[in-house]
Amino acid sequence: MNAMRTRLGMLAPSSNSVLEPVTYAMLADAPGISAHFSRFRVTEIALDADALNQFDPSRMLPAADLLADAKVDAMAWNGTSASWLGIERDESLCEAISARTGKPATTSTLACIDAVRSCRVQRVGFVTPYTDDVQVRIGRVWADAGVACHAERHLGLRDNFSFGQVAPTEIADMIRAVAAEGCDAVVVLCTNMEGAAVAEALERELDVLILDSVAVTLWRTMLLAGADPGVLSGWGRVFQVPIL
Repeated sequence: MNAMRTRLGMLAPSSNSVLEPVTYAMLADAPGISAHFSRFRVTEIALDADALNQFDPSRMLPAADLLADAKVDAMAWNGTSASWLGIERDESLCEAISARTGKPATTSTLACIDAVRSCRVQRVGFVTPYTDDVQVRIGRVWADAGVACHAERHLGLRDNFSFGQVAPTEIADMIRAVAAEGCDAVVVLCTNMEGAAVAEALERELDVLILDSVAVTLWRTMLLAGADPGVLSGWGRVFQVPIL
């Protein structure tokens, strides 16, 4: 049975406490698919040099090399750093991962953009834990990628561990506030926030697509690995979306 298992490799920020348990919870509904994690040090999200250097490829690629030892079928950088560093950073990272490991790769930012395009939504809102300046940069980077920010809410936090302490009820209230401004999709842009826990119920309540970063990264990585994300449709509409 193990020989037939689909293995998904995930690069994780060292201080993230949400990503792994949420991913495992979602995959409990998908026998035969497993997620495997490799960490590298990330402790804060900011625009100063030390914070930005956390995402240097020289720090990230060794973690991908370790995942390759587990013979995973696809990999993802399960973090949103390209949303303020620039989309090209993730595109280059994915190329490097594939060159080193022979495996297809994606990232949380690229997966969210893929989902927005595949779902053909027009008015996109953002919910994040980040600081004012990071949020402004995110708006610019996504606009350059063809996705304008219609509305947003952010918490002004810098410490990455603290993102995982935000209650799902607070995340839900932020999503409701953004949706109330006329969005047809809301991106929870952080893989250390428990947006996946509230996404499916809020989609029914608000009739708005909720794109939680953890869930969307799993959706895209499953597609890369040749697995059917539809088995996780109870976690939100994105799992029923074919990639364009």
